[in-house]
Amino acid sequence: MPTRANLASARVSILDERNNVIETRTADAGGKVVYNVDCDRAYTIQASMTGYEQNSFPIAKTHGGEVNVMADLKPIEEIVKEVVVELNDIFFEFDKSNITKEAAFELDKLVEVMNNNKEMTIMVKAHTDNRGSDQYNMNLSNRRAKSTVQYVISKGIAKERISGQGYGESQPLVDCKDKCTEEEHAKNRRSEFVIVKK
Repeated sequence: MPTRANLASARVSILDERNNVIETRTADAGGKVVYNVDCDRAYTIQASMTGYEQNSFPIAKTHGGEVNVMADLKPIEEIVKEVVVELNDIFFEFDKSNITKEAAFELDKLVEVMNNNKEMTIMVKAHTDNRGSDQYNMNLSNRRAKSTVQYVISKGIAKERISGQGYGESQPLVDCKDKCTEEEHAKNRRSEFVIVKK
């Protein structure tokens, strides 16, 4: 069971409303970082620490005063289950296979898991929504699997440790047939990470 502890030396960044990093600091011995910010502006805090899952914490606009943000980070090993690595969903834009900034944020967690588990081998299963022909979607999902694998390899993981395959629209997460909402389509455009070998 995880225990609550102050993470001294954690890296904490503050980002503006456009997600541009303003400054990055290192937490003190008590796990704290202090920033002075402008009133009536929204910010985001990003916290990271080796061995822990990186996370973001939004800060709403304020009219002054002190705002305390509890930036809880889960140990990275907690996202490793028996047969899968559980990441937040890796979604793709409609008709595209490029890795988005949000997807890269999640894939970096997979890279850390694999760096901590040198024997682990992963298979990426890429899926599409049901718009377009079966063959088109199979080709698109194969491109998505390939781009996901290439991203992980680009971060230093040996190519023998990760493979990918597209499944097109054959395994929808939401089986909504021809009545899918945009949200349901988005859920079906995903990648899954199956542990082939631990």
